Amino acid sequence: MELRGGRAARLALGLALLCSALEAAPAGPQPRSAVGQFWHVSDLHLDPTYHITPDRTKVCSSSKGANASNPGPFGDFLCDSPYQLILSAFAFMKDSKQQVSFMIWTGDSPPHVPVKELSTKLVISIIGNMSSTIRNFFPDLQVFPALGNHDYWPQDQLPVTTSEVYNAVADFWKPWLTDEAINTFRKGGFYTQLFESSDSCPPLRIISLNTNLYYSPNSVTVNITDPANQFAWLEGILETSSQKKEKVYIIGHVPIGYLPYARNTTAIREYYNERLVKIFRKYSSVIAGQFFGHTHRDSIMVLLDEEEKPVNSLFVAPAVTPVKSVWQMESNNPGVRLYQYDLLDYSLLDLWQFYLDLRDANKKNESNWKLEYILTKAYGIEDLKPESLYEMAKQLSVPDSTLFEKYYSNFIVSYDKTIVCEEGCKTCQICAIQYLDYSSYTDCINREATWR
Repeated sequence: MELRGGRAARLALGLALLCSALEAAPAGPQPRSAVGQFWHVSDLHLDPTYHITPDRTKVCSSSKGANASNPGPFGDFLCDSPYQLILSAFAFMKDSKQQVSFMIWTGDSPPHVPVKELSTKLVISIIGNMSSTIRNFFPDLQVFPALGNHDYWPQDQLPVTTSEVYNAVADFWKPWLTDEAINTFRKGGFYTQLFESSDSCPPLRIISLNTNLYYSPNSVTVNITDPANQFAWLEGILETSSQKKEKVYIIGHVPIGYLPYARNTTAIREYYNERLVKIFRKYSSVIAGQFFGHTHRDSIMVLLDEEEKPVNSLFVAPAVTPVKSVWQMESNNPGVRLYQYDLLDYSLLDLWQFYLDLRDANKKNESNWKLEYILTKAYGIEDLKPESLYEMAKQLSVPDSTLFEKYYSNFIVSYDKTIVCEEGCKTCQICAIQYLDYSSYTDCINREATWR
């Protein structure tokens, strides 16, 4: 499915022709209306200390003294990413020759190490390294980044006003962002920017949220109703977009909704979650997609309105890092993904998830990134619009659903086919997919418990 690109001018002309023609030539693997594509990468988590050594406790700082399990050139499941793994991911993306309009990068560059092993200077240096790595691989590509909870020192404590990290990162991201976006970013770590693909296509608005301000471990924002005034800012942008009939993609690091692997637990504080759900419901006709990272796992969510009608599609992309804690049963293989969207209304059409089988790559000493699944084909749905994802969610809910087994295998990025998710585990997953607010999620959990 290689879509070989020409020079930027030819691409712009091609897009203009596609957009002005309602019946356009297919640009994807299937004949469809005019199709655009973009990459999504998340949670690179570079560990600069990673190296192969006979002492397994010294392979990487991110194992926190535990024995690395089976370290090789591309990493280990108890370690964050060696630089070679990150290079292999971007090399695969570049060599795939996919014709993409832009890339979203949803944060977390530094490793999971004790606070004392990092510093503001080190964190800034690692984010700078990852930013220039992406730019070296894709010098002409528009990238829309978002900050993660580890993109700060101490981790999680992202502030509500300007800071050394916000300023340094703003400088790294200047090649990608407008002056207005950069100025907003310096104040609170978030921004908005229009993506104009060509003259005759409607523009797409990207809103990059700093959801780390709402993250439960962030002690800076405790008891603040609207940290950095981001809620007010977000509503203002969405209101304007609504009046201008723009379409919007929301990107961020920490997702809204409930964690699919922890019962009754939101990733952000409950109050902030309720507020965001309310805003996203209000402006659901404007928002064409939402994209997050942070969990290191591959999951979907469908935002329902008060009448339980599906109104928004949300996607959590798996990590490039394969790291897990010693006590965790499962981890994830490294993953990157490609989305396909309708060039006319930015609705999402499909998702191609690629992954690296880490054990195999280390054994063969070569990185063979492969297609893990195509979402519409894997789950037998038409596209990635909210109605289709809601149908998929209902299929997954069926008792003994083999489709759910596939979903869970994809959730952990084909880490281990023998791991099963049943009963309480499945309940958490199913409720998290469909219910993002407190009352409907709680009802779902109680209902599932009663059925058993």
